[in-house]
Amino acid sequence: MARIAGIDLPKNKRIVIGLTSIFGIGVSTSQKILGKLGINENTKVSALTDDEVNQIRSQIANEVKVEGALRSEVQMNIKRLMDIGTHRGKRHRKGLPVRGQRTRTNARTRKGKRKTVAGKKKAAAKK
Repeated sequence: MARIAGIDLPKNKRIVIGLTSIFGIGVSTSQKILGKLGINENTKVSALTDDEVNQIRSQIANEVKVEGALRSEVQMNIKRLMDIGTHRGKRHRKGLPVRGQRTRTNARTRKGKRKTVAGKKKAAAKK
């Protein structure tokens, strides 16, 4: 079992894909790390030796900000935007889409479940 940055990597996947289960590492970063260490990308996670796992672990610790540190940095950046009152910060605070998407329709992921608003009553017709 390969455990890197507090995450158990899936055993049956290739190492280049397995590393992407760590927050902050995508495919390109994974390829760069493996390229520097000279580890074949097609190697299964279960087939890695302890030495290779330790090399990957130390490389990630030295070169890449991942997991808790990265999550806290992202949260601090969002908090900073909200504190200085930017447009993006206001959208974060209201829970609306931040990057210019339409909200008249769609945007359910950010806005949450629909809240039904009652329609206006029609005025009684006079004779």
